[in-house]
Amino acid sequence: MAMKTYQGGCHCGNVRFEAAFDVAAGSTKCNCSICTKARLWSLRVKPENFRLLTSESELTDYRFNSNSVRHLFCKTCGVRSYEWADIPQAGGAYYSVMVTCVDELDFGQLLAAPIRFCDGRANNWWSPPDDMRYL
Repeated sequence: MAMKTYQGGCHCGNVRFEAAFDVAAGSTKCNCSICTKARLWSLRVKPENFRLLTSESELTDYRFNSNSVRHLFCKTCGVRSYEWADIPQAGGAYYSVMVTCVDELDFGQLLAAPIRFCDGRANNWWSPPDDMRYL
C-alpha cells in the first residue's frame, strides 16, 4: 500500500481536514437515498489516519434511519466533505472522505483504481446495483 497524506475541505474553507489513504485501494459509490442525491464518491480512511484541522463547530450533523452514519456538512457552504460511521459489518469505525473535496488528488490514479458500488437502495450493501450508469 502506498499511503499518502492529503488535505481537503469544503468549498468556503471553513472545514479543513487531513487524511492518509492509498488511492490505489479504491473508492466507493452508493445508490442509497442520501448518496444518490449527494452523488457520493468516497475514499475510506481509518480513524487514526484522519484529522479535522478546523473546529467541529463549523459542521452540522445529519443522521437518519439507523443513525449509524454522521453525515457532516459545512454550516456555511453546505458541502459534505467527509462523514463518519461505525458499522461493525463494514469493519468498524471509518471516515468517508469525498473525492471531490480532496486537494491535489490525481484523478487519473483514482480512475485507474477499483470502484466499489453498493446497492444501499435495496439494503444490499455488499453487492453492486443492477444499473450503475447514474452513479
